[in-house]
Amino acid sequence: MFQPSQDDVRRFFCAAFARRRAGQPLAPMDALAARWIDEHPEYHGDLADEAAALAAVYRVEDGRTNPFLHLSMHLTIEEQCSIDQPGGIRQAVQLLAGRRGSLHAAHHEVMECLGEMIWTSQRSGLPPDGLAYLDAVRRRATR
Repeated sequence: MFQPSQDDVRRFFCAAFARRRAGQPLAPMDALAARWIDEHPEYHGDLADEAAALAAVYRVEDGRTNPFLHLSMHLTIEEQCSIDQPGGIRQAVQLLAGRRGSLHAAHHEVMECLGEMIWTSQRSGLPPDGLAYLDAVRRRATR
């Protein structure tokens, strides 16, 4: 299993952003990242300076979202939907996107469910509960 470091992730997003801005060809994963980067112009400054990105610390207390975590969660949800894992997530996200009128808005709601699943797993010491996660997304999609 590939486990990139924090610096690897930050370099990846900064490089994808730089290639997009320069009009260079993008590998498929870069293109996917660039699409979500385009949806978040508030992060462009963070992505424009790789050295600053590598040094940045994002603390909850500072009231600022970590752009690299946020974008990584978009990619995670994209991957989950592309392989429909956990089974049914693709349909649940599509339904939620239809209800919210936007895939982007749906992703932000799914992120809350994903974050809750990860937090619960870390607190309990148990593996992530994909079924509970899927149920949480489905509940949002049907209300």
